[in-house]
Amino acid sequence: MSILSTVTQKMNQLRLESEESAAKVEELQAKVKTLEQDNLAKEQEITSLSHKNGLLESDVERLEAAVNDFKKAAEDGTQHSTNNETLARRLQLLEEEAEEADKTLREANEKLRQTDVKAGHFERKVQALESERDQWESKYEEMSKKYNDIKKELEDFQADVANI
Repeated sequence: MSILSTVTQKMNQLRLESEESAAKVEELQAKVKTLEQDNLAKEQEITSLSHKNGLLESDVERLEAAVNDFKKAAEDGTQHSTNNETLARRLQLLEEEAEEADKTLREANEKLRQTDVKAGHFERKVQALESERDQWESKYEEMSKKYNDIKKELEDFQADVANI
């Protein structure tokens, strides 16, 4: 009986160990299942984060391209600003030259007006002098004719006196 009791005891012990092992297996299977679910969740999270990372990397590339565009635009703006300053200085010089040319033109117009006034004055003077000259020439011709007439009369008179 002792063998049977030992065997029964062993069997009970084995059954107990078997139940404990089964419980442990169930516990470990539950743990494995939990770990598999955690692993699946982590894989999904990794996939999601990889996708997010890809999106962020494309955003970074897009933003870097935008930054480069903005830098180029800023450089162009600086260059345009420099060009604008140069053109503003050139415009100011041209305006000053235009003002100087306008002043010179006004002075030339004033001198031309004065010259026209003087020319008109001298033309009237020339006309008056020509008219006076014509009168003197007429008088001279008239006097010359009278002189010749008187001279002839005198010669005739002298000839008549000499004949007497």
